Amino acid sequence: MTVTLADVAARARVSPATVSRVLNGNYPVAAATRARVLKAVDELDYVLNGPASALAAATSDLVGILVDDIADPFFGIMASAIQSEIGGPGGRAGGERLAVVCNTGGSPERELTYLTLLQRQRAAAVVLTGGAVDDAEHRAAVAAKLRRLSEAGTRVVLCGRPPVPDTGAVTLAFDNRGGGRELTGHLIALGHRRLGYLAGPEERTTARHRLEGHRAALAAHGIEDDPCRTVHGRYDRQSGYEATLELLRRDPALTAVVAANDSVALGVCAALRDSGHHIPGDVSVAGFDDLPCSIDTVPALTTVRLPLARAGARAGRIAAGREEPPPGGIATLRGELMVRGSSGAPRG
Repeated sequence: MTVTLADVAARARVSPATVSRVLNGNYPVAAATRARVLKAVDELDYVLNGPASALAAATSDLVGILVDDIADPFFGIMASAIQSEIGGPGGRAGGERLAVVCNTGGSPERELTYLTLLQRQRAAAVVLTGGAVDDAEHRAAVAAKLRRLSEAGTRVVLCGRPPVPDTGAVTLAFDNRGGGRELTGHLIALGHRRLGYLAGPEERTTARHRLEGHRAALAAHGIEDDPCRTVHGRYDRQSGYEATLELLRRDPALTAVVAANDSVALGVCAALRDSGHHIPGDVSVAGFDDLPCSIDTVPALTTVRLPLARAGARAGRIAAGREEPPPGGIATLRGELMVRGSSGAPRG
């Protein structure tokens, strides 16, 4: 039975005109109402009548790239590399495709909304970047949307995210656990035993996996994982600054601080300098990702280099149908430990 616009309106408890406004995007609609309409559209799997119905078995030249924060170099590097590869041989209209970067701001609701909108636009491909929200309900909702996209002919690629089974999505995952373990292992090998850890947001898989790697290194060397030496926060410099001051308050004798990413590590370095500590003489610092700024800090930052540009380019080629997916649809990309001036042996 064909689902009509009136059916969507009834499910969302709004007028058909409001549904039309939301879908056409040509009139302001309250956020809560808009979310309700999109939820009804998704639940009923509504397809526009008229010219759009002719595209039911086809896809457009649109490629959606979902990022948490386009201002964060981690996402900017990947998005740029994806966009550079989505045209070329095999594409339509001379190989050109339109890339749309969807900035979710880290909001699970916005992520689901963008996936719904891209489904409605019959996107040729969708690439989701970075860590996922580690919540059972959200995981199930994302899996359902990815499955519908794949079934409609959209290529779905997860770049830097964990696999989502049974959805048809290709996964290029970063080995965050392995990188975290190697990074902390490096500091332990230098002689550090009192290590603070600044984790990212608790609900993010990237933060959880990197913390698990850190804890695995501590356990492998018989070092107690003191909960007081771990602070969760945002993936930004200010959070790193504030969390470092809290760590120093909790344990002034810390000899090393491991940050969940390089942006947080920049805040760590600033807080240590402002507190009169020398790096690495008093406290060693390590980050993760190897963003462009890492080499230019003073001293240069010890970190784990992730192949962000290479992963993004590969995701773009797969999304454009110009490269075959990896065997089994999943590839794990390892990081590389970059030892620089911010880490050294502890004094005494």
